[in-house]
Amino acid sequence: MGLRRVLEPAGVLPQAAWRLDASPEIAADEVRIAVRRLNLDAASFRQLAEKHGGDGAKVRAEVAGIIETRGKMHNPVTGSGGMLIGVVEEVGSESPLGLKPGDRVATLVSLTLTPLRITDGLQQWDGKSEQIPAEGTAILFGRSVVGVLPEDLEPELALAVYDVCGAPALTDRIVREYDGEVTVAVLGGAGKSGSLSLAAARLAGARTTAIVRDETEAAAVRQGGLADAVAVADARNPVAVAEAVGEPVTITVVCVDVPGCEHGAILATAPGGTVIFFSMATSFPAAALGAEGLAADVTMLIGNGFVPGHAEFAVDLVRRVPAVRQLFESRVAGH
Repeated sequence: MGLRRVLEPAGVLPQAAWRLDASPEIAADEVRIAVRRLNLDAASFRQLAEKHGGDGAKVRAEVAGIIETRGKMHNPVTGSGGMLIGVVEEVGSESPLGLKPGDRVATLVSLTLTPLRITDGLQQWDGKSEQIPAEGTAILFGRSVVGVLPEDLEPELALAVYDVCGAPALTDRIVREYDGEVTVAVLGGAGKSGSLSLAAARLAGARTTAIVRDETEAAAVRQGGLADAVAVADARNPVAVAEAVGEPVTITVVCVDVPGCEHGAILATAPGGTVIFFSMATSFPAAALGAEGLAADVTMLIGNGFVPGHAEFAVDLVRRVPAVRQLFESRVAGH
């Protein structure tokens, strides 16, 4: 679990730690990765970009400072991190991960718990995109989750898919748990996790509605045929979201990287339905207390990013649904 890497405070797991030991020497159950690229999660990058007014140099300096100070990429404001891709350098004799030196891999665990050391100062990055070319080392533990990069996808594309692969897998699971007709609304349906969740829900037999922020996103979703219905609404406006969805749905999936989307998702969900929160900007007290205040009999789930087989599931969706692949490729190309 990486307990030996926790420097402070004592007695917590690596994710909850303020600071980790990111030294490259590995224990018997660890693996060292040569870092090639980081991927900041959307909520963290948005917060940093807005804080610095889009000044890439300042964003880069803050990210480098966080990593240097904490021994991991753990945004102290959003509490979130991201993930990385790299090449396996050394494998401990007791590692259960099945890796070997030279494997090209993506870490499927958060950077908030991954010991990370950067050696190039992030100088290859302009500070204006979620993906960060980088050099350094990262450490995986015995209980870490990792995926070998697929040969038919560019590494940058695979990284973008793996970053959100928990969302479609959990959406698929929850849709299949309901009997009869299932309806699904995805807030942020034009984004990475949103588009994959729409595709997963439709393939599982649900009727889908995408809620997007503007007509440009709506046109992209319609053109790709990603949803049965598309509506424009500010996800932070509960009444606007409920009106955009119309008849309350069985499942609402929140994939919006801004705070304040909890109550709209609850209002859009029918009694006995489920809300899945995949945004790291979610306030779980606001969700719990808001549901109570609305007398909403809904199940609320935290999308924790891990479902068995989630990486393979997401990559398969990208291969099977051309519109999703196009959206991801455009996102990667345009940062």
